[in-house]
Amino acid sequence: MRPLLFLRLLRLTACAALCTATAVRADEVQVAVAANFTAPARQIAAEFEKDTGHRAVLTFGATGKFYAQIRNGAPFEALLAADDITPARLEREGVAVAGSRFTYAIGRLALWSPQTGLVDAKGEVLGKGTYKHLALANPKLAPYGAAAVETLQSLKLLETLQPRFVQGENIAQTFQFVSTGNAELGFVALSQVMADGKPAEGSTWLVPGSLHRPIRQEAALLSAARNRPAAQAWLRYLAGDKARAIMKRFGYDL
Repeated sequence: MRPLLFLRLLRLTACAALCTATAVRADEVQVAVAANFTAPARQIAAEFEKDTGHRAVLTFGATGKFYAQIRNGAPFEALLAADDITPARLEREGVAVAGSRFTYAIGRLALWSPQTGLVDAKGEVLGKGTYKHLALANPKLAPYGAAAVETLQSLKLLETLQPRFVQGENIAQTFQFVSTGNAELGFVALSQVMADGKPAEGSTWLVPGSLHRPIRQEAALLSAARNRPAAQAWLRYLAGDKARAIMKRFGYDL
């Protein structure tokens, strides 16, 4: 074979091998993400793609609904739940890979209103305010909704305030109810009202953790992705320093 032709073939072979290797390395991972984690997850996914070449395809919703979808065969490969109960349950049922669960963040509950001065620093507005509607997420589907109910039970206000409830399917819809004025105030995730490391406009009460059980948010690798490098890479990245720094800016405890 003539040297020039050989060199050309060598270059073509190397190019084909490189393209094949890149295709193998770069892949997609389908991730079910609890609604409270929407903003940080999008930022983490952007950094994940830049750093690894893999792309995280994110679907947001209520943890309880994701459980039902995953049990019915939804093609998710990783779950970022808003609690630690759902991933543990999926592991017991053989739907999540044993030993893959870990707490990626501790969520913080906040009482928020877009109106300046409506929510006071101690949350006393709950018992003294003249508001008509209080938004919270469905406690049967959303762990932040369950934490809101526990908070009201601790304050001995649950029965009194139940007639004022406006209930969202998940924490994202709950936030929408408050931000659009369908409820004057509501229990939301602190991450939803954080901007540049500080609470956004309006008025906020950061609910003390002593008023409800800790919101331990766990991630898990789902059994369908047991041998999927992109899914494993996503969970490793979630536990890394860059992802944790993003979470901290949104008010999560680590």
